[in-house]
Amino acid sequence: MTTTTLAVLVPLLPFLGAAAGLAVGRTAPGFVRPLAVLPTLAAAVLAVLVAVRQGGNTVIEAATELTPTGSVPITLGVHIDGFAALVAVLVGVVASCVQIYSTGYLRDDRRYPSYAALVSLFTAAMLLVVYSGDLMVLLVGWEIMGICSYFLVGHYWETPEARSASLKAFLVTKLGDVPFLFGLFALAADAGTFRIDGILSTVASGGLDHPTVVALLLLAGVAGKSAQFPLHTWLPDAMAGPTPVSALIHAATMVAAGIYFVARLLPVFAASAAAMTVLAVMAAVTMVGSALAALAQDDIKRVLAYSTIGQLGYMAGALAVGDRGAAVFHLLSHAAFKALLFLAAGAVIHAAGTNSLTAMSRMSGLAKRIPDAYWTMTVALLALAAIPPFAGFFSKEAVLVAAEHTALGDRPGVPAGAGWTVLVAGLLTALLTAAYALRLWLRTFRGRGAEAPRHGRQPIAMTSVLWVLAVPSLGFGLSAAYLDDWFDGEALTPTLTTAVLGTGLAVAGGAVTYAVWRSLAARAVPPAVATPHVAHPDAEAGLVEAEALHLPHPAEDPADPGRALLGPLYGPAAAGFHLDALYRKAFVRPVLGAASLVRFLDREVVDTYVSGAASTAKGLGWLVRRAQTGNTQTYLSALLAGSVVLAIAAVALANAFAGA
Repeated sequence: MTTTTLAVLVPLLPFLGAAAGLAVGRTAPGFVRPLAVLPTLAAAVLAVLVAVRQGGNTVIEAATELTPTGSVPITLGVHIDGFAALVAVLVGVVASCVQIYSTGYLRDDRRYPSYAALVSLFTAAMLLVVYSGDLMVLLVGWEIMGICSYFLVGHYWETPEARSASLKAFLVTKLGDVPFLFGLFALAADAGTFRIDGILSTVASGGLDHPTVVALLLLAGVAGKSAQFPLHTWLPDAMAGPTPVSALIHAATMVAAGIYFVARLLPVFAASAAAMTVLAVMAAVTMVGSALAALAQDDIKRVLAYSTIGQLGYMAGALAVGDRGAAVFHLLSHAAFKALLFLAAGAVIHAAGTNSLTAMSRMSGLAKRIPDAYWTMTVALLALAAIPPFAGFFSKEAVLVAAEHTALGDRPGVPAGAGWTVLVAGLLTALLTAAYALRLWLRTFRGRGAEAPRHGRQPIAMTSVLWVLAVPSLGFGLSAAYLDDWFDGEALTPTLTTAVLGTGLAVAGGAVTYAVWRSLAARAVPPAVATPHVAHPDAEAGLVEAEALHLPHPAEDPADPGRALLGPLYGPAAAGFHLDALYRKAFVRPVLGAASLVRFLDREVVDTYVSGAASTAKGLGWLVRRAQTGNTQTYLSALLAGSVVLAIAAVALANAFAGA
């Protein structure tokens, strides 16, 4: 079987699994789990085979024209370079882990068949984006992911939070997709093709006429899909969906698509210094702002959501300084430990029997109750904080090294200012990342609250996946030296300067956070014992609030180091710096006001004319009906009276003319 055939099967298998799952989900429930797991697992295996055959140093191209369009042709084909091969393996592995984990996590969910089918479709769409050699076909996968995220985030549609979050995710990403679509058309018009190899050839020959306009339009779609400032606000709210969905979106699909798109078409963006500068500023603001927000969150999943936004900012920063190898390296590393963090958070939620925001700060005994989640989450948080030798250290260092080289002018064609912007923001974010990572660990596993209510044992499908993902979270960074062929042949080894600065700041951030926590915990009054409570089966759906567990509000936690570290910034950071409120005032209220005006005009003006016309016709009909009495004598009398009136009028007119 050829490599191209294998590559076609990689997205096709999850798609067929999704179609079969939707078809037989209700009639043959026993087939649902095999149809969810096996096609995705087979796609992961085939993706590994494709990567091995591709070898990293060759590009596999194959295309066939779908149909004559009369202008720019649209082709169905594949374009597999080293980045595509590795990212496809990532998507397949993480999606398989999510599907296996979900068989235990959602084993009693009545909507599991549709959920599993949508996850498979989500996976197929992302794999289509990864392997596609034509931008129009890539756009199909891009948009399918958007609609899948809408349904999966809104899985628990009974709750207003889930309904609102799914709608917000869909609308905000579509807001970016509109200019993105125009950017694709403008790019194809300049290059004369939608094929990626043709576009890259055009850029290399200097044939791109409007690089800045095209790049900025495309960046709008990337900002929406990959949750970059200012279109990042949908991602924290998307935590209303099931936790495995969060792992899939944050690690392998959706948000990774925008970063991957820029990496694949980086020469298009690099052709415009203005676009690279905009990307650098966007990445810097995203990194620092999301890290501050993460330090003020009380929901374990919202901390991880803001963490994802910040790590995506690192990837965007690497792209802004012209190093797509560092960006994709961090994308792969981040996928491993972020998927592990979310799935471990799901184990915490499962053990506590609640999706309450206070579970992070008011539960105790979780480290002993769920040792698998405790140890694997510790590994993932160390990787997130970029502590050596964990994976996050090597990939984050690759980003900082790339920024350092650009800042020193070692990368021609990329503004040095972009390098300094990314470097300074990246170092500051390293400090903040270690602080909120340790804060999450302390408040989740070293809290002084009441004993968490027991919610049954952890299924083996959940715990086994955690240990599988712990392996790359620990060791993937060490393998970078053997993957040069897949990263354009560039070395991704740390330098002494950035390693000392980055690790030193991370250690300092963790040390200060721990010292503040110890000081606050020593002065805090031990909390009262919580009333025993049996977990509600709908807890994961968000139907059980903190009060049902008899727990204090998180704002009352006296041992929260985030509040002490941020000081006056705590309130704005906890509210996401009020960006949602700003958007409501700037966009939502004007739209609602315009809608109210249109409704008023429709009701009071348009409807008035329509009602008036109807009333006039009705009145005339009433008059005619009154005249039609059916009495012959009445008709004769009216005829005689009319004749007399006409005769009198005729005589009067005759006399008038005679006198004249």
